[in-house]
Amino acid sequence: MKEQLAKIRAEALAALENTQAAAELDALRVKYLGKKGELTAVLKQMGGLSAEERPKMGQLVNEVKASLEAALEVQAKKLEAAALETRLAMEAVDVTIPGSAPKLGHKHPMYLALDEIKDIFIGMGFTVLDGPEIELASYNFDKLNAEEGHPSRDWSDTFYFDEDSWVMLRSQTSPMQVRAMETMNLPIRIIAPGRVYRKDEMDATHSPMFHQVEGMVIDKNVTMSDLKGTLNLLAEQLFGKGTVTRFRPHHFPFTEPSCEMDVQCHKCGGVGCPTCKGEGWIEILGAGMIHPRVLEMAGIDPDKWSGWAFGMGLERTAMRRFKIADLRLIFENDVRFLEQF
Repeated sequence: MKEQLAKIRAEALAALENTQAAAELDALRVKYLGKKGELTAVLKQMGGLSAEERPKMGQLVNEVKASLEAALEVQAKKLEAAALETRLAMEAVDVTIPGSAPKLGHKHPMYLALDEIKDIFIGMGFTVLDGPEIELASYNFDKLNAEEGHPSRDWSDTFYFDEDSWVMLRSQTSPMQVRAMETMNLPIRIIAPGRVYRKDEMDATHSPMFHQVEGMVIDKNVTMSDLKGTLNLLAEQLFGKGTVTRFRPHHFPFTEPSCEMDVQCHKCGGVGCPTCKGEGWIEILGAGMIHPRVLEMAGIDPDKWSGWAFGMGLERTAMRRFKIADLRLIFENDVRFLEQF
């Protein structure tokens, strides 16, 4: 039995020393020290020993058991330390390796154009205003002298919220003219950029949702020449010195006299192409002297004060500014297109 215990001890210690994982170690513990293990089997044989041999053999079994338990504990600590070292090596961060720079975007070309417009007008002493996109028809039409029956108030042109036709998605930024006149002290110099909505079919120069920049000046002795001078300066600042513009007579209910301003087509240089629909010109804004009745409705005396206003299409301005051939490219979010800016 002494030889058997010595053999068990030698085999167990060698096996424990060669274990590579906690699962192997636990399997050896069960094999040698478990209820059905090899040491337990030796203890069961002690019934056949004499009374004198039994205590000596029991002491020897306990010594073998203690040595195996100590070896198990030592090997368990070694395996735990090795596992921790492996985990630290796998999870280590090499701080000397250059980091991955986050991929940042940039401003949309339309907002690049808007920032330039803001800078130009702020430089001339204008204030930038913002206003609601869900508007009352009284501000979008009535207070701008567009009475019932005006074509722009038709359901085929405007997005209304109800059958009473008094709440709507604004079709222009012009309501900000009225809101400014009602709340600001004279004289007034403002621009008001924002989204507007009309029932237009999508094509190279139209969209049912687009952006406008509204501008207005009210002061004493303001004339049409002030308006034209300001807009020509704006065109040259945006599109470059020598930009060709033209002013065409037009009719708007809230201005009198009224005009539309065009710039020569950047795509064809005035010859005619699909971008300008063969006309050689691209309309970018409507403008005019503020109608006396609009001033009166806002509580301003038209005999003392006069003013001008304009509404500019921001997408068309960006098209001319960056030589974009199709307005739809601005809204399609094609990264290949946007990366050019």
